[in-house]
Amino acid sequence: MRLDDYRESSNVEQDSGRSSGLGGFGGGGGGIGLLFALVGSRFGIGGIIILVLGMFLFGLNPFGGGGSQMVGQSPQVASQSAAQTCANNGAAGHFSCRVLASTEDTWGRLFQQGGETYTPPKLHFYSQRGNSGCGEAMSAMGPFYCPSDQRVYLDTEFFDELQTRFHAAGDFAQAYVIAHEVGHHIQYLTGTADKVRREQQASDEKGANALQVRMELQADCYAGVWAANAKDAHGQPLLEPGDAEEGLRAAQAIGDDTLQRSAGRTPVPDSFTHGTSAERVAWLKRGLQGGDPSKCDTFAGSIDG
Repeated sequence: MRLDDYRESSNVEQDSGRSSGLGGFGGGGGGIGLLFALVGSRFGIGGIIILVLGMFLFGLNPFGGGGSQMVGQSPQVASQSAAQTCANNGAAGHFSCRVLASTEDTWGRLFQQGGETYTPPKLHFYSQRGNSGCGEAMSAMGPFYCPSDQRVYLDTEFFDELQTRFHAAGDFAQAYVIAHEVGHHIQYLTGTADKVRREQQASDEKGANALQVRMELQADCYAGVWAANAKDAHGQPLLEPGDAEEGLRAAQAIGDDTLQRSAGRTPVPDSFTHGTSAERVAWLKRGLQGGDPSKCDTFAGSIDG
């Protein structure tokens, strides 16, 4: 990818390293329920069980007390410049900051073409464990977007896991991860996320999972739209030969059916929350080939791509 001389985003922040866990009571956006939904959307009920055990290990009560609902805290942010934040996270930090900047520029242009103004998310770097507006942030969850505080949460060590566990090497594979989470921010801005969440609350587990699959596939398509429209600092296409294939390999590796087979399980379609490998590849490819966000409507008709 042609990112070496791209600017770095200023919409970044670093966890201060202080984490007081989940706290506060009462209503409001986010909270432990949304955190469970985020984890469940990625890893199913097994992921939720691991999260609950991990929270107990850290001395946290995932179920609150006295019937009150726990809500997420704002992240503890280090007092430093954006440039320091990018540098403090090494090569992965510089890369992530440049990818985020590219999403800002690209989606800014696309929104402007539609007569709208794009408001970018913040990228929050943390290590191992931290707070988010959606509850506890734990590296085992992988990167995620929290609509309550409009932040993408990233432990850059996930990039190593992407290469070793999922065998998805390459800079565009890493960029695809960030662009996918920014895709969820697009869904937040357009109102899709709120609409789907309301429909999920009125659905049974099977129906809620099916809606989540469509959400994730649309975010894949939006990641492709970004890549198709992104330009480098000199106005040339950001992608180089072989980059698209890296992203498609990553999408193939993290399909629900592939992950369940890798875990020694027989794929159970009703439990899917992200879509099959074939579906993820198809929707990422649709975004890459067309570069048109209007073609990313996964909620209309079949999701076969």
